[in-house]
Amino acid sequence: MEFDKELDARGLNCPLPILRTKKALSELSSGQVLRVVATDPGAVRDFEAFARQTGNTLLDSGEANKEFFFLLRRK
Repeated sequence: MEFDKELDARGLNCPLPILRTKKALSELSSGQVLRVVATDPGAVRDFEAFARQTGNTLLDSGEANKEFFFLLRRK
């Protein structure tokens, strides 16, 4: 899937991936997509909750080589 911006949150632990995601999303226009790459295993649960609480859409997520990715569409 295509995205408008990518955020590298590898090596960061909670709550930094979410805080940096919030800032990056604020720089995008409504409907644009942010791809986040993280290594914190807790990020999966955190990003699901973040999407529910903020109204942004979690389009996709997955894991490869101990890295997690998330695609979020700004509301």
